[in-house]
Amino acid sequence: MTVKSETAMSGIAKKIKIIILDVDGVMTDGKIIVNDDGVESKNFHVRDGLAIALAVRNGMLFSIISGRYSKVVERRVIPLGIHDIHQNVSDKLKVFEAVLAKNNLEAEQAAFMGDDINDIDVLQKAGYSAAPSDADETVKKIVSWVSSYPGGGGAVREMIQFIMTKQKNWGL
Repeated sequence: MTVKSETAMSGIAKKIKIIILDVDGVMTDGKIIVNDDGVESKNFHVRDGLAIALAVRNGMLFSIISGRYSKVVERRVIPLGIHDIHQNVSDKLKVFEAVLAKNNLEAEQAAFMGDDINDIDVLQKAGYSAAPSDADETVKKIVSWVSSYPGGGGAVREMIQFIMTKQKNWGL
């Protein structure tokens, strides 16, 4: 596993202006529950949500880039302050570059957390690339940082807290 040192990551974290997240396997545990009526549900961790809300309140930009569409995602992230939501995306790199252009940002100013092979192009481009502890092994080998927590289990919180702490902007 190639993970940059904390010193190197501290310098990178200070430059981050936007945090971009995949959903399934990052914000959730990767399980999709569908009941008999076809209603879908997902598990999100409340601490990830609090970290997002605090970071938004402190000026951090956020975006969602997901390969699947789910109304549940919108219901979860909009109240947290994430309004830039891209779902059912087949070319995540193209959307990543469009998000950066819209916000007049460079790739080194972006953090991206992904967990599977369809995230690799973006992970290789982002200034701060991260993965949950239970991400695909190929992904864990190419990111600059791997969380000690799994997707949907606090990985997003750990990344946000690290970035915002390095920017001296963590907390209430």
